[in-house]
Amino acid sequence: MLAENKLTVLATIIARPGKEAELRALLLSLLAPTRQEAGCLNYDLHVAPDQPGKFLFHENWESQAHLDAHLKTPHLTFALRQLDELAAEPPHLAFWHQIG
Repeated sequence: MLAENKLTVLATIIARPGKEAELRALLLSLLAPTRQEAGCLNYDLHVAPDQPGKFLFHENWESQAHLDAHLKTPHLTFALRQLDELAAEPPHLAFWHQIG
């Protein structure tokens, strides 16, 4: 059964050259606290096999309201402030609703 309000987020983040390990550690630090948040169905981090500095979050949230609350958490706002130094560009975000 599908939940109409469920929201899938794909977030791609690319490290600045030489900052791959720092960015990886920062992103990994988000997993445990985020997975404990209300409405978080999954929050998984992937790395491109051919690009150790290219990361992808695959997230599923019960609703937009749950995602909005996540975006205001201290651990995420801290991490987002670090991206100017660690990421080559702003994260690319894509939003999806499951239909099948």
